Parts: sequence; C-alpha cells; structure tokens
Amino acid sequence: MNDAPLLVEHDGHVVWLTLNRPKRLNAMDDLLLEMLESTLKELAQSDARVIVLRGAGRAFCSGYDIAPDSSEVGYAAERTAIQDRDRLLSNVERFTQIWRQPQPVIAAVHGVCAAGGTQLASLCDITIVADDTKIMASPALPLGGGYISPLWEHLVGPKRAKLMSFDAGHIISGKTAAEWGWAAESVPAEDFDEHVRRTAHSIARTPLELLKLKKEAVNRAAETSGLLSYMRMGAETDALLHMTPEVHEFQSWIKEDGLKGAIKRFNADFDTTEMVKK
Repeated sequence: MNDAPLLVEHDGHVVWLTLNRPKRLNAMDDLLLEMLESTLKELAQSDARVIVLRGAGRAFCSGYDIAPDSSEVGYAAERTAIQDRDRLLSNVERFTQIWRQPQPVIAAVHGVCAAGGTQLASLCDITIVADDTKIMASPALPLGGGYISPLWEHLVGPKRAKLMSFDAGHIISGKTAAEWGWAAESVPAEDFDEHVRRTAHSIARTPLELLKLKKEAVNRAAETSGLLSYMRMGAETDALLHMTPEVHEFQSWIKEDGLKGAIKRFNADFDTTEMVKK
C-alpha cells in the first residue's frame, strides 16, 4: 500500500491527484503541501489536459493540520509575526499555482471539506461536490481569520462569507454550496465518482492549448476584482490574529487536550446539535 501523502495516477489525458492522509482526514502538513507544489510544477510541463484533485478515505480535506505537534500549532510560539505572515504567504503562492496551472484543475469534494480545504478547493477551476458533503469555512475552533473568507466572498458574496467566517464551525451541505455558487455542481453521493470521471474526460477532449487560453480568459476577469491581492492581504490579517492572547489560549487548549478536547471546551456552553444546514 502506498503511504505517500500525495498519490498521482495518469488516466489518458486526465491526471488524478489524491490527498492521501486519510487518518488525518487529509489535513495538509508541510510535506503534503511541498509534494503538491512540486507535482503541479511537473504537470505544467506535461501534455496532461485535466487535473482532478481529490481526497482518500472519508474526506476531501479537513484543512491545515492543527494537531498538538503540528507546525501550525505546536511550533507557533516560536515564530515572529513576520515569519508567520511569510509562512502563510507561501501557502497562498502554492494555491495560486493551481490558479496559474495551464491545465484546468477540478476539485472533487466529498465527505468533509473544512477551513484550508475550502481554500484549496476555491482556487481550483471547477469544484464538484457530493450532495452530502459537510463544508465548513471557519474551523470549529477560531484560530485565525481573514485568510480563507476572502475567497468565499469572491464566490458567494459578503454576507454568506461573513456567516461562514464569524460562526466557528458553521456547516453547509454540498447541495447548499452549489446553490450558493461556491461549487459548480452538486450530485448524489452514489453518482459522484462517475460524474467527476465523465466530466474530467469530457473536458479533456479539448486540446490543452485551447483549454489554457480559455482558463486565462476567465481568470483575467476574476483578477480585475483584486482576487489575488486580497488573498495576500488575508495572510497579514491571519498572522496578526495568531499573535492575540485569545488564539494563544486556544492553541494551548489543543496542546493540553488535543483538538477534539479543545473544541469541546470552546463549545462547553453552547448546543451545536442544530448547526448543520441542509
């Protein structure tokens, strides 16, 4: 069994990239992000026409790895604000690489897609979700802000973006995500894999040079709104929030009790049973 954090499968003109940390719900650590970056660079020089990004197991991606010993939490106190901002900007550059990739990139989102996972999917060219996917822009424990929500504003408007940002752990379904415009399509879970496969191969009928120019045309229109600029500004906001006593306290909870325990402490006086929306 291949335990590499990123799996690559060539299928004719389609390449499948699988986030492969299923025990961590495909949470992104430094190694996974580095492999994704290097693989996309290699594919940019290939004759592949379509790339599909998906997750192994029961999730697409649960966001950045915020385990007690992760670089996101475990070593956060060792970074200055500038070092933290530069670290966040490096992730922005990695995800912008998807935006600049010559091939169309499809995010095939199933199971769970949370926090940084929504950031990753938002910069893909087409996002297809299963109806029953649970999508959460803000982590269940507020550890930052302003880093992910600008991408949501670009897709769903400011009021829905604020709802998903302000309400920690607010969940919507894949079906709702498509209705809002965050995803291009939502399909029944039992049809999901085949629908993504057919869509990818259908797009791949078109030669790469044509797809590249079509992608650039739409991207230029989106960029006139300042999309890439406010993504970078979001890194600065997030780095600032990481320096606050409140976020330091939440990080200490994770180190003391683990992520689940920290979330339980945060929700101690609140009933979360009604938070999932259709």
